[in-house]
Amino acid sequence: MGRSVKIVVAEPSLIIRSGMLAVLKRIDALDIQIEEVSEVSNLPSLLRWHKPDILIINPSLTAHFSLSQIKAEVEPETLRCVALSNTLVDEAVTKLYDATISLYDSAEQINDKITRLAGADEKAKEPTANALSSREKEIVVGVVKGLTNKQIADTLCISTHTVITHRRNIASKLQIHSAAGLTIYAIVNKLVEFDEISSLISRNDE
Repeated sequence: MGRSVKIVVAEPSLIIRSGMLAVLKRIDALDIQIEEVSEVSNLPSLLRWHKPDILIINPSLTAHFSLSQIKAEVEPETLRCVALSNTLVDEAVTKLYDATISLYDSAEQINDKITRLAGADEKAKEPTANALSSREKEIVVGVVKGLTNKQIADTLCISTHTVITHRRNIASKLQIHSAAGLTIYAIVNKLVEFDEISSLISRNDE
């Protein structure tokens, strides 16, 4: 089950609204609870009651309620507003929204936009062993074992400069800038065995 997200779709056209709902229900990464709004007069009360995470709204409806008024009905710092554009909309208007969905967007494009706004892709950004190349993993292991850049270079038959470049790339990818941090990373991702590391630590303490 994906992350739970409340979405309100405010669109007067039944055909467009139904199509949007059908696309949203196909987003596997999210457990979406959807509410529909066809009458703009119902929007404020629905927002107060359901307090959605994302509001997908036809920009023409904001002629009745401004975005600031709409956000005031819920938590303004958490509500994400998406313009559902079925006509040419002034760019100055769409800039006020967190994202814009066009009738010409594919299901994949809509999926990506909603998933990104819902924050469901955050887990994918967490550093994993798959984030590194095979060579980078070998260098991590060398660092964890306490080898110098030259020793790692000699072991892998590459230059010291190449090792240093790889280490910079590793730090950038993982946002880990210490040997201790790399040690934890290596153990968690099974690049090294804990017993092997503990024996090295014991030796260093002697």
